[in-house]
Amino acid sequence: MSIPKVSIEQVKAARALLRWSQNDLADASGVSIPTIKRLESATGPLGGRVDTAEAIRAALETAGVEFIAENGGGAGVRLKYRS
Repeated sequence: MSIPKVSIEQVKAARALLRWSQNDLADASGVSIPTIKRLESATGPLGGRVDTAEAIRAALETAGVEFIAENGGGAGVRLKYRS
């Protein structure tokens, strides 16, 4: 199964929703802080190695973020509904 790409802007928005710093994301994903900083200094699709992007995405999703694909209204993020 192919994992849809997310953008740097979505990653930053996800961190904001969670009130996470770059350090928090590094701790949760196992990706180094310098790598997080380097990736977030760009725009567009989340770059880097595939396993790095997957680790970042997985950490944010595990924390409760849902990535919304481009659907004509723009890609985005939201917190998952918790019952």
